Amino acid sequence: MIGYLEGILKIANIFLSVVAGVIAVSLFQQFKKEKNPLAWRLLIVVLVLFAVQEILGALRAFEIFTTPHLTHINPTIMLALLIWTLIIMVTSK
Repeated sequence: MIGYLEGILKIANIFLSVVAGVIAVSLFQQFKKEKNPLAWRLLIVVLVLFAVQEILGALRAFEIFTTPHLTHINPTIMLALLIWTLIIMVTSK
């Protein structure tokens, strides 16, 4: 029963990752107007990596695919890129 609940929640997470992908695509229009497009590009990369992370999490929940990088490497890369993006945005003002 817990496995099914986890699977349903992962499907909801996939929906949220699709929304994150749509936001990433819409940000392409925004970063063309900004003076510092590097921060926006990094934010788009973080959103795409989030979508990939959620899809891999759903595959793991349904026992289709599993990898040890899912819980350590990918979130670390996403967090580092997000911190770098915030530093760029704060220092560019």
